[in-house]
Amino acid sequence: MFFSVFHFHCASLLFPFNHFPSLLLSAVHGLSSVPQCFFFYSSSLYSLPWEQQRHMILRPGLQLDPLAMPALIWPHQPLVRTRSSPASTSLPAADTQLQVIYNCVFPGLVYDGQMQKHQCTCGDNSRHPEHAGRIQSIWSRLHERGLRNHCERIRSRKATLEELQSVHSEKHVLLFGTNPLNRLKLDNRKLAGILSQRMFVMLPCGGVGVDIDTTWNELHTSAAARIAAGCVTDLALKVAQRELKNGFAVVRPPGHHATHSSPLGFCFFNSVAIAAKQLQQKLNVSKILIVDWDIHHGNGTQEAFYNDPSVLYISLHRYDGGNFFPGSGHPSEVGAGAGEGFNVNVGWTGGLHPPMGDAEYLAAFRTVVMPIAHEFSPDVVLVSAGFDAVEGHSSSLGGYKVTAKCFGFLTRQLMSLAGGRVVLALEGGHDLKAICDASEACVSALLGMEVSCVCARLLYTGVSTDLCCMLHLLITDCGFVCQVEPLSQSVLDQKPCENAVLSLQRVIRVQGEN
Repeated sequence: MFFSVFHFHCASLLFPFNHFPSLLLSAVHGLSSVPQCFFFYSSSLYSLPWEQQRHMILRPGLQLDPLAMPALIWPHQPLVRTRSSPASTSLPAADTQLQVIYNCVFPGLVYDGQMQKHQCTCGDNSRHPEHAGRIQSIWSRLHERGLRNHCERIRSRKATLEELQSVHSEKHVLLFGTNPLNRLKLDNRKLAGILSQRMFVMLPCGGVGVDIDTTWNELHTSAAARIAAGCVTDLALKVAQRELKNGFAVVRPPGHHATHSSPLGFCFFNSVAIAAKQLQQKLNVSKILIVDWDIHHGNGTQEAFYNDPSVLYISLHRYDGGNFFPGSGHPSEVGAGAGEGFNVNVGWTGGLHPPMGDAEYLAAFRTVVMPIAHEFSPDVVLVSAGFDAVEGHSSSLGGYKVTAKCFGFLTRQLMSLAGGRVVLALEGGHDLKAICDASEACVSALLGMEVSCVCARLLYTGVSTDLCCMLHLLITDCGFVCQVEPLSQSVLDQKPCENAVLSLQRVIRVQGEN
């Protein structure tokens, strides 16, 4: 359904990525400031013949001849039909968003060392790809690069049992959200029946898990999972209320595979889904976009909002005909009931022949993600930021070749939405260098700067580089110069592989039909 009316957003199909941000920035000031040609180019990609679709996907810098664009009358209703405007909202009005952005200087970071205690009782992290070293390494990298100094660290907390139950069943919450100590405060009669149903498996390493991959530590797992959910929730609430500019949550265990009543794939509680529910319930947020770029489909997040038209879920993942974990995420899974059309799966096919990389992910954002997201016009953007598509992961854990720089670039694209209210929450990713590089790139993007920067107007006055970076966030015309190489023009202009073209055409066709 989202390809019925792209408004001005489909210009992403027609302009190379290096021109796209400036066009989107002008749109923030209001539609009246957007050039008329921008509207003319906003016809749906779905309206084009099959071969012309291919041509546009393969040519990121292509500008179509306006006279060649077909005029169609669409058989279904535009997005205004959705019931997504509340009677009141605590979010700033659209015409005040730019002013508020510059009053709100700092991105937020959240981290808690207690999450490291969730580990297999075997004590051998080398046998478990999801281990404490993941978040410890990322947190250290952000410190080494000086990025933590430019962000505001918020206090961590455990999600309450009530918050967990906004997504998960009471049984699931009591099974996996309590430990021997806090169970003493709960109803023993209720707990006795539920705990007797808990099933564990013995792992080859000698430890205990809820399945062959998902380890369980009776003393620490429940606390770590609740802290992860609480951290993401509070970060999202603060960003939505403009207490923070945007944010990045360095958390574990991940969450996007956890369903209403089952843990799965290292996940116990779906932190991003819980945060979205709390935005709805506590702040009456009207429209939430969840972008999931973990290489594995977020089956739990899809399930949580499959019938909800106020949450748009877009996932980019390795699908391969359902043969890659968890096997869900076919493009035909578009939502149900009132939520039909609000679930978008970019399920890559073709295995690793060749592996998907920057060109393919840029094409997906250009032709699917950003046009749909702009049409939806979210109030807040949540990102399930798994980095297992970053080059460096084995074929069993991913095998793709997306660069860390590309994820920083995609983060900047998402910052053009929702007045910049973007929150990234760590999901998967197991190669330590890859996830550290990607986290660094994304936090740099959230800051509006690269890892190292100078302010041309201030350096010669003797002001420190750190202060220059801070002042850049306050002074929009400060002569800011990045010293870190962005994505090269050759990468931005690279054509996606044939398997990616076919995958994107399939998504476009399905969305056009719905």
